[in-house]
This record gives sequence, structure tokens and C-alpha cells, in this order.
Amino acid sequence: MSDTPKTAIIGSGLIGCAWSVAFARGGCTVALYDQNTAAAAQAKDMLIQLASELEQADMLNGQKAADIVGRVSIADSLESALSGAVHVQENVPEKLDIKKQVFAQLDALAPRDAILASSTSALLPSAFTEHLEGRNRCLVAHPINPPSLIRAVEIVPAPWTDPEAVDRCATLMERIGQKPIRMTREIDGFIMNRLQGALLQEAFRLVADGIASPEDVDTGLRDGLAPRWALMGPFETIDLNAPAGVRDYVARYGGMYETIAAGQRETRDWTGDTLDQIDESCRARLPLDRIPQAQAERDSRLVNLMKHLQQHTPKT
Repeated sequence: MSDTPKTAIIGSGLIGCAWSVAFARGGCTVALYDQNTAAAAQAKDMLIQLASELEQADMLNGQKAADIVGRVSIADSLESALSGAVHVQENVPEKLDIKKQVFAQLDALAPRDAILASSTSALLPSAFTEHLEGRNRCLVAHPINPPSLIRAVEIVPAPWTDPEAVDRCATLMERIGQKPIRMTREIDGFIMNRLQGALLQEAFRLVADGIASPEDVDTGLRDGLAPRWALMGPFETIDLNAPAGVRDYVARYGGMYETIAAGQRETRDWTGDTLDQIDESCRARLPLDRIPQAQAERDSRLVNLMKHLQQHTPKT
């Protein structure tokens, strides 16, 4: 692979721009394309904003925001964006018919050895690649948004994806500083949304059954589990929570979790009175017109958290 491999980013929204910054920070040249010319014209401003925030937080590996933005060009055609690319990252709307159409174009126009990756968070790769001649090089590379800040990325193969394509994608992700999560096969929700969905299902259950208020559920996660989970995963957590490690933890607490699981088999309605209660709690804490400000504040705090974690992550 070249010292400065070319990546093509298709779609210039927030995820597309964040991917552009991530690849450029990792030393790639980036061609960013959007068929919406107005959106493409606005992309430079977003790139500058994202790169500047990371420079201020010293999260550009010693580079300047101008260095990052300088590696990203706005392509005037899909053909020019794809020319010479070793990796293509698609970020179009989450609609199956659009994905099929775009991937057909990518397969026809991209170099035959280029990886074709989708950022989709909800669609299985088999759903929009089965009809393609080059389907063996297609997969999902789903970021935890924004990929310029959060490093984990799920790599999801379709049944016909060549293992070598998965390896090449993971290698490139590691090269640019991402943390690839290699899935052995596709499954609805991938990994992150399945874990998040399980947690949300229990959160709704606790509120619906009158066990806790929405505020207390948020407090439990934010001030209880989340600090540890910012440092380690669930298996690492329980390995440290018993004197003799994970086996000891399961011996001590496995029975408790089996008892809990018996009451978790039935789902709860996420609408109706339960949703009314949760929405009322959220709006009491945050009026709708303050959501954009709160999002910006969250992202600023997240930058600081990620900077801290990167500085204090043990070297492996």
C-alpha cells in the first residue's frame, strides 16, 4: 500500500466529513464527493471546523488543521473521486434503494481492487450487494459517530465477502488510528446497536414497571456504570470485579443474573404512557430549543474525554 493511499468518501454530511478528517489525519489523501453540489460546497467549512476542534484538543498527532484539510479535495464527479482509490467509504441516506443504486455505480467505476465499504448502521451488507459482480469486495465499515473522534468501527462482511477484503479494510483502519471490530458474519444491529438496544430495553422496562424514574436510570448509567465502561469493556470489567477473575465472577454472580434474565424475556412498549413519562422528564431537563446547544456542549466534553483516554491508555 502506498505511503499516502487514496480514499474516496461518498456523501459529504457529518459522517462523510468526519471520515474525511479521520483518513486524512491517518496520512491518506481523500477525495470527497456528493452529488448534491450545494452540500459539497459546504463541506470545506465543516472539515475546517472538525479539524480545528481536534487541533485545539491536540488530537491530530502533532499535525495542524490546515494539514488535514489540505489532504481533502472536493471531487467534481464520482469518476474522479474513485480514480485511483484503494478504499471507498459510502455515506448516503439509510434507504435500501439508494444504497443499491450507489453501490452499483461504485462497483462499476471504482478500481477493481478497491474495497467498497458502507457506513450504514441499520442495513445488512447482503441487502445491497448481492446483485454486484464485485460483491466479494463489499462490506460494512460502521463508525461510532463521529469517526474523527471515536475510534471503534464495526467491520461486517456479507456472506460472499472475501476474508482478504476484511483484512485489508481492518489494516487500513488500524493504520489511520481506528479500532476495527471484526465481525465473523452479518447480524441485524451489528454489535454496537445490539448492546445499546439491550440496555435501552431494560431502561424502558424499569420505567414502564415503575421501578425507577427516567432521571434515576440516567443517573445510574452516567454516574455508575459509564465511568468504568469508558475505560474497559464488560468482560474486562467483571474480570477485575472478582478476586480470581472472570470465572470467579461467574461462580459468584451467575445465578443472580439467571434470575434477572427470567424477568427480561418480555419486552416493554416504547410508546404510550412510558414514552410520555420519559419525554416529560427529558423536556423538563432540556427544552427542545436547547438541544442544538446541548449537542455542542456534549461534543466538546466528549473531545476532552477522548483526549484524556488516549493520553492514559496503556500501550499494548
